[in-house]
Amino acid sequence: MQQQQPVVRLEGVTKKVSSKTLVENVTLSIPPGQVFGFLGPNGAGKTTTIRMMVGLTSITQGDVIIDGISIKNQFEQAIINVGAIVENPEMYKFLTGYQNLRHFARMMSGITDERIHEVVQLVGLSKRIHEKVRTYSLGMRQRLGVAQAILHRPKLLILDEPTNGLDPQGIRDLRDYLRQLCREEGTTVFVSSHLLSEMELMCDSVAIIQNGRLIDVRVLKDENSNESTTADVAFEVDQPQQMVDILGMGIIRDQTVILQLGKEDIAVTNARLVQSGIKVYGIETVTRSLEDQFLEMTGSDQIG
Repeated sequence: MQQQQPVVRLEGVTKKVSSKTLVENVTLSIPPGQVFGFLGPNGAGKTTTIRMMVGLTSITQGDVIIDGISIKNQFEQAIINVGAIVENPEMYKFLTGYQNLRHFARMMSGITDERIHEVVQLVGLSKRIHEKVRTYSLGMRQRLGVAQAILHRPKLLILDEPTNGLDPQGIRDLRDYLRQLCREEGTTVFVSSHLLSEMELMCDSVAIIQNGRLIDVRVLKDENSNESTTADVAFEVDQPQQMVDILGMGIIRDQTVILQLGKEDIAVTNARLVQSGIKVYGIETVTRSLEDQFLEMTGSDQIG
């Protein structure tokens, strides 16, 4: 089976302003049909990177390749494959939602009334689309912004901090729309945020950026993987330090010891502890959240 080429490739992307480096040598490939997260603290370089991806600011070094086309060398051909909301969706508030979409549709070729109704239904605005945008809540404006951004069926949708200011229901709705976009339209979504818990629920994979540098890429959901992997396992015991001394490994947290073990190793370890006279009160698999992983990698509790 032939491997699909990435929808987007960032190749050594760097942004310098005077002597300051805002983004440094970011290289990243984004596969098709995913919600791909771009995670980092405020000021990490997320928005600067996105502005370079959509041509709103120049690239000092490197290039962004969208669907095989260079943003630097063939901007118009590359950007036609992109829909984006950078920072906040901008709308004409004195027009209705529908009139805003019609206005945008006139700027692009091939967008029919049928397509407008299709995206309105997709983002759940059917009941309010003929009302003035000034009456819309922030969440509704975000939905309208997404509708506008996907009218021309882009291969890539870029959203910069789209959950800012949204209430919990609005965040959940947006998450559902993005996943639906991937399923029904085949759109790849690139979404930036500093909200760890939301990225964990929303994304298939995340790239983590700190101080302008890409420090890791993590797969959060891999439905095609059936591999048996190790997991963090917590043993609640009466003598944590003695357990660590016997095994030669483990992290002590109160009366528990955390080990990374495969399924079979859990039973073997338990038997060894019992034979050594250590009382085992409980064994539990520990799921490390994206937040735990992020803090471990960045060595910081300053998330956002």
